[in-house]
Order: sequence, then structure tokens, then C-alpha cells
Amino acid sequence: MSLVLRAASAPDVPVIRELIEGLADYEELRHECIATDALLQQALFGERPYAEVVLAELDGQVAGFALFFHNFSTFLARPGIYLEDLFVRPAVRGHGVGKALLQHLAQLAVSRGCGRLEWSVLDWNVDAIGFYEKLGARAQDAWTVYRVTGDALTQLASGDA
Repeated sequence: MSLVLRAASAPDVPVIRELIEGLADYEELRHECIATDALLQQALFGERPYAEVVLAELDGQVAGFALFFHNFSTFLARPGIYLEDLFVRPAVRGHGVGKALLQHLAQLAVSRGCGRLEWSVLDWNVDAIGFYEKLGARAQDAWTVYRVTGDALTQLASGDA
């Protein structure tokens, strides 16, 4: 099997959305997935791109993707890469696609002078957790993720919180 990784471009938006929807289905979060081609086009390839996507093609067919962006560590005084989403189509899992995507991101992190590569994983996703730990990743149990979204975000922004 031939595996090729490549940076996504604007014509890839429909397949990126399809992969995001596949991930949302897998995580049982499809009800939260409101991504559209237009929103992705603007966010990924518009005037100010907010994230990057690497596509994995196995024998010429898109098999998976990694969507990531830069963050910053004040303690390290260096940028990092935050992996927002990694998804491999179920039919091609076990062929090294996920590992190749993570290796590619690690190479990008090193070449860009980043101090770390990090991501979040759902607690129930034991297959992913085992996969990540085999690659040397370690859970950051001392940290709890907080999120403000929807009405709470609007209220905080307006000073009404």
C-alpha cells in the first residue's frame, strides 16, 4: 500500500468536512457538528487562516486527516502545535495512517522550533489512548480543560457574566 501525506488546499474542503463529520459520528457528537464548506473555506484558506490540515492518502484515496494550529507556551517561550482533530477512516485503520500523521506533525513541530505537540482525547476512547501512549504521549492529569461557548461566551464578551 502506498501512503502519501500532503498539505490540504482549498479544493479539499468538501473531503475535510466529510472527515470531520466522520469523526463527529465516531465520537457521538454529530449534533454539535455545524461545520459547512463555506465556514471551513474561510477558516482554513481565507484571508487569515486559523488552522492547517494534512491529508493522508492511501493508494490514492483520502484515508484520514490531522487538523492543527499553533499555540504558545509562555513557560517555554516557544510555539507549540495543538492537534485539534485526528481521524482515520475505519476501513483503513491499522495500516499506519494515524502514526504517519502524528510523525508528520512531530516533524513539523521540530522544524518550526516548537516546544511541544499536544492534543486532547475523550476519556472513553481507550483505543486512541492506548495508541497515543505507545507513541510516547502521556496524559496531563493535573490539568482540566475549561470551555466557554454559545450564550455563556456572548455574555462574557458583553460583560454580563
